[in-house]
Amino acid sequence: MKTVRLITDGSCKGNPGPGGWACVLKYNHHVKEMFGFAPETTNNRMEMQAAIEGLRALKEPCEVTVVTDSEYLKNGITKWSEGWIRKGWRTATGEPVKNSDLWKELLNLTGKHKTHWTWTKGHASDEENNRCDELAQRAAREQVSKR
Repeated sequence: MKTVRLITDGSCKGNPGPGGWACVLKYNHHVKEMFGFAPETTNNRMEMQAAIEGLRALKEPCEVTVVTDSEYLKNGITKWSEGWIRKGWRTATGEPVKNSDLWKELLNLTGKHKTHWTWTKGHASDEENNRCDELAQRAAREQVSKR
């Protein structure tokens, strides 16, 4: 099984507003950068979309370390999702889970791989995270300039 590092980030100009996502896939000496946008979204959705797109790009089951600066993303996938599923995609207060469409897609994709989730401090000294942030912000910024 290949061992892959997936670094992710999302950005939003306004929340909600135009957003961008980015991810960097690393396997041995290979590096693949990807990014995209949504015209009207939230930062949390862009954080999730970055992870989805990175996992979707993998053509075979891999051992994947996902690096994110989003505690929402990391905690959602590693701590909260089991409870949401048990409660029929409801929170502890009985409200519908926000972004359940993306959570379901992310859970489906993580089921195809052996995933490990790591949190890193955003806008700090993590070069990989800073590169993803740069790409995600560029994608979001380009949407603002097209308005």
